[in-house]
Amino acid sequence: MTTTIRNPVLRGFHPDPSILRVGDDYYLAVSTFEWHPGVRLFHSRDLVRWRLLGSALGEKRLLDLTGVPDSGGVWAPCLSYADGVYYLAFTNVRSLAGAFKDTPNYVVTAPHPSGPWSDPVYLNSSGFDPSLFHDEDGRTWLLNMVWDHRSGRNPFHGILLQEYSPRERRLLGEPQIIFRGTELGCTEGPHLYRKDGWYYLVIAEGGTGYAHAVTVARSRTIEGPYEPDSAGPALTSAGSPRAALQKAGHGCLVETQGGEWYLAHLCARPLRPGAECPLGRETALQRIAWADGWPRVEGGPEPSASVAGPALEPHPWPEPELPELDGFDAGKLHAGYSTLREPADASWLSLSERPGWLRLRGRESLQSHHRTSLVARRLTELEAQAETWLEFSPRHFQQLAGLVLYYNSKNHYYLRVSRDEERGLGVNVLAVADGRYRELLEQDVPIPEEGPVGLRADIRGGQVQFQIRLPEEGADDGAAWAAGDGELGEAGKRPARKTPDGESGKPGDGPGREAAWTPVGEALPLAQLSDERATREEGGFFTDWGFTGTFVGVCVQDLSGAGRTADFASLRLSVRDATA
Repeated sequence: MTTTIRNPVLRGFHPDPSILRVGDDYYLAVSTFEWHPGVRLFHSRDLVRWRLLGSALGEKRLLDLTGVPDSGGVWAPCLSYADGVYYLAFTNVRSLAGAFKDTPNYVVTAPHPSGPWSDPVYLNSSGFDPSLFHDEDGRTWLLNMVWDHRSGRNPFHGILLQEYSPRERRLLGEPQIIFRGTELGCTEGPHLYRKDGWYYLVIAEGGTGYAHAVTVARSRTIEGPYEPDSAGPALTSAGSPRAALQKAGHGCLVETQGGEWYLAHLCARPLRPGAECPLGRETALQRIAWADGWPRVEGGPEPSASVAGPALEPHPWPEPELPELDGFDAGKLHAGYSTLREPADASWLSLSERPGWLRLRGRESLQSHHRTSLVARRLTELEAQAETWLEFSPRHFQQLAGLVLYYNSKNHYYLRVSRDEERGLGVNVLAVADGRYRELLEQDVPIPEEGPVGLRADIRGGQVQFQIRLPEEGADDGAAWAAGDGELGEAGKRPARKTPDGESGKPGDGPGREAAWTPVGEALPLAQLSDERATREEGGFFTDWGFTGTFVGVCVQDLSGAGRTADFASLRLSVRDATA
């Protein structure tokens, strides 16, 4: 049966894919950086349809992200399998700005990708992007790039190889550099394979931007020397500015049961050719053809948005990764959500204190790298609409809650509810760009002291327009989006859920009785929430990096330390692929 892979297969922030087949099952692991839970894991039976299996590093014993910088944390996991055991190697980056990088590497193991995962075993800190290769002779090898901080040196020192003992859970012998890279530079992300008497080293090169690439080198012996493919990169979108998928690189190979080969790789979809990429880096698949003993992308190195699928029986999954509208009725937080730098726990998040609502306890600001009460999901398309209904009674200006578009602590847009000593309860938009804070309105828009408020972000044409809505008897609820000119989908309503007195149980549940949506402040550029804008260089050193992507979330802060709570009735994210 002919199938088609529609790229990206994992949309929104899902970079650095590591793909693995065990029997009839395919697994993908992706980087999560400062977001918890760490290392998202996906499952497929046909390479076309993927479901979120969960995350490997969901407990603090497995992953401590306390205080990690923006775009620190979990880099480039590698998922592998040998002798009935799954291995996951990863870096937990503690610092990355300036000349030095603190990059402890670890490995965890499990009987199945769904866990349970073992306590981490420390490997080394010489660089990042660790991977394990299990050779045919039963030996296991660690690879990672080595970082050189010295002035005047190539910081991408080369690819390290060292034997690892799974039984003793430690490295053996001395490390050696087996490959220095090609003229593309920025050699990282190693994965090793063995086929037809050759060792194939698949690496990422060219940096993580528009010059990114996947290159391949091979050797008859595992220690090298490794010779790169004279045909050049196996995959790159450099030189193809109008290709739908840009920044193509950081890939790894998988062979199907029928002997077909595919390359999983990261990519990005910019706002326009050569522009910013607010969605972050995503995961795509390309079909591989072996020519002259080399794995090469079919049709040339440019990535394709549509790829012929393998000769496998289609295998759909019953449910989407995360519903468009989440009414927080499940009793536990859906696995599709992420939190910043720490797991979601009852000290600051509850779905039971007020059943059917998400209650968050206010803690530190969105600038903090420690205790941020934020629950968010990935923005997956460049045209979208996000909406929540909030009940919140702040006592003073240091208590805030609302809807946020979050890239990192220095770049986010926040439609928040708070209290002013003179004007009372009100709404404003806080825009943080490159770490500079401003409030869009000189004075808050006043809202009633009682009842919920609707908060919305309308994302289209590269702009973000925030809006609010208040309950009002007798008002019509609006209609569906008309062919690109109105609202995305329905107005965010779920089927009415009646209370004993016949009234709707929650705002947004039943037939509309809300006033029209009202804009708050001017439209803001979506481009600010991107890798490109988040990355900053001063004096020859990078002071900030942007490796993640835009999230849509709900949050609350109590800067006084009193722990004021906010209740959210729902979170809706409607998206539309503007390129489809």
